[in-house]
Amino acid sequence: MNNSIAIVIVAATLAAAPALAQVLPPAISVTGEATMSAAPDQAQIDGGVTSEAKTAREASEANNAVMGKVLLALKGAGIEEKDLQTSRLSLQPQNAPNHTGPPTIVAYRASNRVMIRLRDVAKVASVIDVLVGAGVNDIGGINFVVSQASKLLDDAREKAIADARRKAEIYAKVAGVTLGQPLGISEEGSPAPVFRGNMAVGGRAAATPVAQGEETLSVSVNVLWAIKPKP
Repeated sequence: MNNSIAIVIVAATLAAAPALAQVLPPAISVTGEATMSAAPDQAQIDGGVTSEAKTAREASEANNAVMGKVLLALKGAGIEEKDLQTSRLSLQPQNAPNHTGPPTIVAYRASNRVMIRLRDVAKVASVIDVLVGAGVNDIGGINFVVSQASKLLDDAREKAIADARRKAEIYAKVAGVTLGQPLGISEEGSPAPVFRGNMAVGGRAAATPVAQGEETLSVSVNVLWAIKPKP
């Protein structure tokens, strides 16, 4: 059920278990929900260079040469060194198909990947073009980030509690009781941002089209409200 609303009314006097009546007073349990949306203000780009050659050394040297050009191009585009991080480095043999005997190495493949953090999402498209122009032949993906996500989540939590109170007041009114103080509050799961956007990597002939979209942060809280008979 979307609202996950449950009403729990516990009798004030439980003859069979008087101690339980003290632990579970008359109460209403509801779920409050809230979402906050914001445009991302930072981004991470994963770019890689893959090179193949007959020997491991040739593949590694060719790969290093291209990645060196890529890093220089990024620094020339204004990306600080602290925002560049090697994410993966590999060198692997490539085997020819052989169904009758042991595999035969026909080449070596070297790969080097770098993660670029952009503190200005307006630079995403131009940085992708810089990467491709410098020799990057694999764009692994783009991750857009809202740097103030914790502040947005706190605002969503306040709204979720207000939503829970609104629902509880409705049920208290219908049930003919008075709403009291919250007896317990719990947050469902870990709030996670949901990104809405898309990207496309084009060639060097035209600028790369990128849509940053927005992130929606959702919070759901369960609140147990005390109730008492109307005077």
